Amino acid sequence: MSGWRKLYYKLLNIPIKMLVRSKCIPSDPIAELGLDPTRPILYVLPYNSKADLLTLRGQCLAQELPDPLEPFEMDGQLLPRYVFIHDGPRVFNYYTPKEESVKLFHEYLDLHRNHPTLDIQMVPVSIMFGRSPGREGQESHEPAKLRVFNGIQKFFVVLWLGRDSFVRFSQTVSLRYMADEHGTDKTIAQKLARVARMHFARQRLAATGPKLPVRQDLFNKLLTSKAIEKAVEEEASAKKISITKAQQNAVDMMEEIAANFTYETLRVTDRVLSWTWNRLYQGIKVHNAERVRQLAQDGHGIVYVPCHRSHMDYLLLSYVLYHQGLVPPHIAAGINLNFWPAGPIFRRLGAFFIRRTFKGNKLYATVFREYLGELFSRGYSVEYFVEGGRSRTGRLLEPKTGTLAMTIQAMLRGGNRPITIVPVYVGYEHVMEVGTYANELRGATKQKENLWQVVRTIRRLRNFGMGYVNFGEPIPLLTHLNQNVPNWRDSIDPIETPRPSWLTPTVNQIANKLMININNAAAANAMNLCCTALLASRQRALTREQLLEQLDCYQQLLQNVPYTQDSTVPSNTPEEMLEHALKMSKFEVEKDNAGEIIILQREQAVLMTYYRNNIHHMLVLPSLIACIVMHHDGISRQAVIEQVSLIYPLLREELFMHYTDEELPQVLETLTNELERQQLIRTHENGLLALNPPRIRTLQLLAAGVRETLQRYTITLSLLRTNPSINRGMLEKESRLLAQRLSVLHGINAPEFFDKAVFSTLVATLRNAGYINDVGDAIPENIQSMYDMLAKLMTPEVKLTIESVSELNVSGTDSE
Repeated sequence: MSGWRKLYYKLLNIPIKMLVRSKCIPSDPIAELGLDPTRPILYVLPYNSKADLLTLRGQCLAQELPDPLEPFEMDGQLLPRYVFIHDGPRVFNYYTPKEESVKLFHEYLDLHRNHPTLDIQMVPVSIMFGRSPGREGQESHEPAKLRVFNGIQKFFVVLWLGRDSFVRFSQTVSLRYMADEHGTDKTIAQKLARVARMHFARQRLAATGPKLPVRQDLFNKLLTSKAIEKAVEEEASAKKISITKAQQNAVDMMEEIAANFTYETLRVTDRVLSWTWNRLYQGIKVHNAERVRQLAQDGHGIVYVPCHRSHMDYLLLSYVLYHQGLVPPHIAAGINLNFWPAGPIFRRLGAFFIRRTFKGNKLYATVFREYLGELFSRGYSVEYFVEGGRSRTGRLLEPKTGTLAMTIQAMLRGGNRPITIVPVYVGYEHVMEVGTYANELRGATKQKENLWQVVRTIRRLRNFGMGYVNFGEPIPLLTHLNQNVPNWRDSIDPIETPRPSWLTPTVNQIANKLMININNAAAANAMNLCCTALLASRQRALTREQLLEQLDCYQQLLQNVPYTQDSTVPSNTPEEMLEHALKMSKFEVEKDNAGEIIILQREQAVLMTYYRNNIHHMLVLPSLIACIVMHHDGISRQAVIEQVSLIYPLLREELFMHYTDEELPQVLETLTNELERQQLIRTHENGLLALNPPRIRTLQLLAAGVRETLQRYTITLSLLRTNPSINRGMLEKESRLLAQRLSVLHGINAPEFFDKAVFSTLVATLRNAGYINDVGDAIPENIQSMYDMLAKLMTPEVKLTIESVSELNVSGTDSE
């Protein structure tokens, strides 16, 4: 590089350093994209901009990547480490230099022809200042184009949007592979430049989204749809009002529902949220974001379906997506959040509001369905919570399938974009509403959201530990339908909204798969692991040494036998996890001459079950194996597999677990080997498994993780055993009452222990698994064999309580 050019870059870098605060996407490109800093890198940028080049250079130096301003040398030939695909506009149009990208690509390909061991990594990099998609106008249907600026325009862009910028590194392309597979002539160089242009245009669309509609124009278009016209006519006829009045009703519904997204609100909110997250959380860990970025760049319509833990979910996911270089989605929010000032703010951030039920209001259902279909057809990403509401127990709720069905119906109307559903696990080390959830489970009335509630929440802002956003395995709807409903295209109708016979079972199948994929992406963390260990102790207290030993046991189980590849486990040591959890002020520490005791107070224990339940599905199988071994003097591996296999269908339905019946034996064998490796259990000379006395305390705590679940199953089976003809409603009611009694007598602190939904799922699963026949009567021999097995896993006092109350209930029923 010549001396004057070095001076030019040094001078230009001064304002760039002052004005630009860019974000790197992904945050660790070397690890996430597999970049090798020791191999040569060619940076590919969309158009000639020295501001972009210096912004890239700053991030490269920060990430310890090769400096793009340092030329690449080979055989005495110096080549720049960067290439601009397009030269870009000029302040003075009369001077238009030749584009150098094709020439430079050709020179690099020639190097590979002459040096067989050379393999240069070509890395496309987008530098984006601001992400406003613009509003629709006369050219609203044209695809988004890459926005390029001349020097003067770029100066003002950097001045105004320098702190709202990001540098996005994309997957590398091996020039060795290109040279070997496609050759090194100029045609291949031209193809590389053409593909790069398309790549950058798609990347911008993924970051900004399509142009925003003029709201009134959107309403006018919806009113002309055949489905809404028909619904308006039926509304007028049913309510005996004029067509004009019925149309006005439809417009009022659109006003109530529709989002009013603005980029300016998004920018301001991003700064507010950045401050909020820094005050609330010590950090936000994001996992598998690259798979979503790739879907967006490939042109998929994305539907984000997160689990619902807190009102924070709306904001957290949008914030994470924005900082991953993606456009925040339009969010289906409950109408309860449409209060001043939150409602107008959420609406400008992309929220569209949905009533709790559509029952009895066909016009509203049609308007909402058409609006949702319009969002998909225009290419907006959408987010909704398939659980319907926030989980009060920390477990996933049974899915509500209405919005999911509408998503498939929108696709059946003939949209061109493939729609892919992305499950998202959202986890916290502290949920602000968890105290309210516990009160509601005890019978308190749910409080209506309002401004005062928001103010009280803001006043309590403090450090809540870490937040976790893990993107699960996506579900492409086209692929799923092609595999499971081969003739689904026969149902496509661009005018009517079809509801074919296959829709309901298919929606239920997808919904169940969604919940499984959310749980597959669960995040174990210091808080939920510590809560799991302390709640397993009957006294809710452990010495520091015992707690560390238990954390180490959980961590090794989850690392050595991962629940799935999408789940995450802390890499910290048990000591670091415990210190982090203690800073959250959930536990008390008492000291005596023998050391420290970590205590979970009784009133806190109920709240802490929420965090334990977040990862219960990840540890339930090793807990069950430990429990079975604990309650037998010696048991064969095959007997363990047989007993777990009997119980597993109940666990699978309740906890949305992913193992199939065919996979289960191998999983159990691997888990048993891991428990033996940790010396929690041992194999006798006769081949039977038994506990290992020196490690009995750790094994007991591990086994206790499944204790309450097995007690619930035993309660219901005991009632069926003593009264096989009991109807479903009475069975669920009596199961809950007996569970409440058991919780009082034996100090069980888990609110979900007598949760109505849990027992409803259990009874339905027993029927599907062949324990209850089609008439509704229990099958005695099946019930008895399962009960006998579970009874052996109960302590004598718990078993006695269950059997005595079950027989008492039967006597009371008979007397009636």
